[in-house]
Amino acid sequence: MRTELLTVDNVVKRYANIVPVDRVSFSVRRGEILGFLGPNGAGKTTTIRMVMGITAPDEGAIHFHGPGFEGGRIARERVGYLPEERGLYKESRVIDILVFLAGLKGVKSAAARRRAMEWLERFGLGKYAKAKVSQLSKGMAQKVQFISAVIHEPEFVVLDEPFSGLDPVNQELFKAEIFALAARGCAVLLSSHQMNLVEELCQRIFLIHRGRRVVYGALDEVKAEYGVHRVRIRTRDAEWTVPPSPLVESAAREGALWTLHLRPGARPLDFLKSLPGDAPIDEISASRISLHDIFVRVAKEEPAP
Repeated sequence: MRTELLTVDNVVKRYANIVPVDRVSFSVRRGEILGFLGPNGAGKTTTIRMVMGITAPDEGAIHFHGPGFEGGRIARERVGYLPEERGLYKESRVIDILVFLAGLKGVKSAAARRRAMEWLERFGLGKYAKAKVSQLSKGMAQKVQFISAVIHEPEFVVLDEPFSGLDPVNQELFKAEIFALAARGCAVLLSSHQMNLVEELCQRIFLIHRGRRVVYGALDEVKAEYGVHRVRIRTRDAEWTVPPSPLVESAAREGALWTLHLRPGARPLDFLKSLPGDAPIDEISASRISLHDIFVRVAKEEPAP
């Protein structure tokens, strides 16, 4: 069996004179969490809608692979979707809406009720099973929406801004469940603006901007491609200034903390050696440029060095 569950090949979508998606290609493998990223208006939602069969591409092809995906078409009972815009029926009881939505995916009523209660207990919502959705907090409703996307045990799931409305504790809970989905072989397409969480979860990333693919590959390889290091320096003298250096591309200061981006190819060790020996430094660290920084560079249309 091939490792790719989904392949998107040179997909184009047009609306009159607007082309929100222009020859986009990528794949999602079984057991993988692919970060699907981009600034607002970049073409993410349009691409996701085509993948989910909500709308059709004008050019190119989208194929699902494996048993149950006959002819490469989407099999709705085998896929899950957590949209950015939530869609729970506010006057329905939590258990009823979960059983109903699971039924639409082919899960028998008894099994759906059992699975729903197991998920609600896991998420600390067991006592809210008979509450109306309108009585839930935003974070609670987000948990119910997540359950509705995975209760039928899909092979492929799209999670669009899954951490919206969650506190750090529940973010950790969601991270564990997303890892668990991938561990059982589910292919996960994760879209989020919280770059720190994407870095923790995703093996590969796809970044779209102005409808086109601009970054695609393993996270470590993408960082190496940009080839930029970030150095952070905390000083004990608030008046001290980092000396100008040809190795530094940009520098920013917040109180006693300096954040510097080195020029492409510059080594952190060479920069450290260039600092004066009597510099009032309490802490110093160096790391590869973060996914957040790469995202900002792309959004500002700054090319990779």
